Amino acid sequence: MEHAVSTDRDPAAEEAGPLADAAAAEGAAAEGGTDDTDGEAAEAGTGAADATAGAATTEAEAAEAAAVSEAQAELAAQRELRERIEQRKAEKAGPIAAGTKLSGQAADLLAAVRAMESGGPVDPALLRTAAPAAAPDRPRETAPARPRPEAEQRPAEPRAAAPETVSAVRAVLGEGGAPETLAGQVTDALGERAPEVLRENPWQLLAVPGVRPEQADGFARALLGAACGPGDERRTTALVSRLLERAALQGHTALEASAVGSALAGHSVPDPDAAVRHAVEESVVLRFPEDEDDEAGEADGSDDGSEEHGESGGHDEAGGAPDGAAAAPVPVLLALDRYALAEDALAEGLARLAKTGQDAVWEEAAAGAPSPSAAELIRALAGHGLVLHAGGEAARAEPVALALAARALGVRAVVAVHSENGRDRLADGVDAVTVSGLLAGAEGPGRDADGLFALDLLVVLDAPQLDVETAATVVESLADGARLVLSGDPGVLWSAGAGRVFADLLAAGVCPRVSSRTPDPGPIGELVSGIGVGELNQVAAPGKEVVIVPVRDAGEAVHRTVQLVAESVPRAFGTEAGQTQVITVGHGGSAGTRALNAALKQRLNPGPGRFGGFDPGDRVAYVPSPGRTLQGAVVSADAEGLRLECGGATVTVSKDRVEHAVRHGWALTAHQAAGMRWPAVVVVLPGDAAQGLSRPWVYTAFSRGDRHLSVVHGVDQALPKAVSDVPSQERTTRLRGQLEALLAPARQPG
Repeated sequence: MEHAVSTDRDPAAEEAGPLADAAAAEGAAAEGGTDDTDGEAAEAGTGAADATAGAATTEAEAAEAAAVSEAQAELAAQRELRERIEQRKAEKAGPIAAGTKLSGQAADLLAAVRAMESGGPVDPALLRTAAPAAAPDRPRETAPARPRPEAEQRPAEPRAAAPETVSAVRAVLGEGGAPETLAGQVTDALGERAPEVLRENPWQLLAVPGVRPEQADGFARALLGAACGPGDERRTTALVSRLLERAALQGHTALEASAVGSALAGHSVPDPDAAVRHAVEESVVLRFPEDEDDEAGEADGSDDGSEEHGESGGHDEAGGAPDGAAAAPVPVLLALDRYALAEDALAEGLARLAKTGQDAVWEEAAAGAPSPSAAELIRALAGHGLVLHAGGEAARAEPVALALAARALGVRAVVAVHSENGRDRLADGVDAVTVSGLLAGAEGPGRDADGLFALDLLVVLDAPQLDVETAATVVESLADGARLVLSGDPGVLWSAGAGRVFADLLAAGVCPRVSSRTPDPGPIGELVSGIGVGELNQVAAPGKEVVIVPVRDAGEAVHRTVQLVAESVPRAFGTEAGQTQVITVGHGGSAGTRALNAALKQRLNPGPGRFGGFDPGDRVAYVPSPGRTLQGAVVSADAEGLRLECGGATVTVSKDRVEHAVRHGWALTAHQAAGMRWPAVVVVLPGDAAQGLSRPWVYTAFSRGDRHLSVVHGVDQALPKAVSDVPSQERTTRLRGQLEALLAPARQPG
């Protein structure tokens, strides 16, 4: 590999349209990664014209997508809930004493969030103000992890819709000339009222992934006849919702109204501005600022305005407007209720934790820290309830040491990871839980009488993998006075779900940040460290820790990959083929996960694929929900479905979900692999992968191997160019601005 000279570039110049390649991203969320070779790099931006073109050209690929859109139910209740959230903007100035419970409105918010996440209606009683009450004193003692019953180990399967509902939906689809095979997906997307919803607004068919606007138009004409047209308000509101749902699959929690309007114009909507206004009035989307007067006032500098900025938007490093420069105009943003609610709840919850006062018990723990960075982390936590920790794989030992020291002092502390793979990488004797298991109550200390985690300290590793909804649920489950440490590597790809929580917190500078001084060791660590600063350097690898395998075309790339996994790497390092993970840019393409998995199965576990293409012993990637990937192996199959072993738990995937939720897993995308590591990794870069490469993608893929990294290299100079010239593409979020409005940014020393 040649040395790549790092150049300074404005990240804004790298932006692509936020709606570009949306169909590819839609398939990515369903499968826990980015679909096809060009999907992973197209994560964010602002160009509306390119957005429309990109969406049009990738619609065909989206037919395979299996992301499940949620029904837009209980919108009026959610709107009222958001108004209640706005009333909580006035935070108390002083530190929060440990041991108190959430205020009434915060408790109501938590209950309402849980209700909406479960798909149920929001109880109006949750929207009434309750008087705050003090929680009983909790002794500082170590809370042992609750054993997980077998039933709780299994990822929850989506609830099956009533057969009569599916039959009614099938009848409506047939009447409108749509494929009746979509009945199950329509019911999943629209809920039990799907037949009525579909008749009232046939364009709600767009809630099903892969359905194109022109197909929904034909369906609507068949049901409504001449009573519909391109400006039909039912059509425009469905299109607005669809555009924001697809943007969320690319990581955005909001979009600029101008980009949405341009995309609507591309779908022949005669008055895009009126369509956007109608969608806001109908509470299909929320508008920020909420009215034009607020927007004008903030643009004139008569109001703070910082709350509604995205993560860039004219801020200097400390989060304010540059010296001597006029405040940048505040863009009008549109957001779906679920993401607006999550960002509001997360920002206020983080602000609440950040105000936790000092506690001398942490100073005691710092004295016995195993490293200077660990001691610095413990001291930072002594005076703050929210602390960020940045570092690579080796630095994970520092927040773990913090948790162990806390437990030794009688503090109820829990370490949370994002996968069984992440838990297996921790040192012996460290009890850890998965984030999903903690939230479900299947792992960890459980919840107290108020529904809050029965703990005083939560340490979350691989924090960049937190999406905004998961993070909001975690934070709202922490009691006042509890402390939160978010630890992760800032250089990796962001979450598969919407938001960029860890990056927004780092950029806002509203809490202490401890940067580890513990580098990842060896040639792989040296290589990845250079990539993190934009340089692709040659490294000495006397033990073949890093090997470059040049290839001329995709066919040779697939052949050499199979050879490396089945023969070369096991022979050189004494490992099994199952300990080598293949990572490539996307699912499609001549050397994507589909092609590679087919070749690897033929070599490593040949069979007839009697159950949906799978055989016992096949290595698989199971996606129980969009953006979440579990690795496992096929055990058997019967009338109930495909039985998998995932992280020591048995999972049964019903027959109708196998096609969409299970893939062969010898090869993954980098998004799927984020947060996990293996003894050996083979990164495959065929010639058609060049446009999907970026510095975070290369950094993530190259850093997944502990002992060995092979790079099947067919992209020539595109690899060093991506490392030096293609940083993270922006995501449009509101979190940084909200945090800056709630907490004065704290400048970092130096």
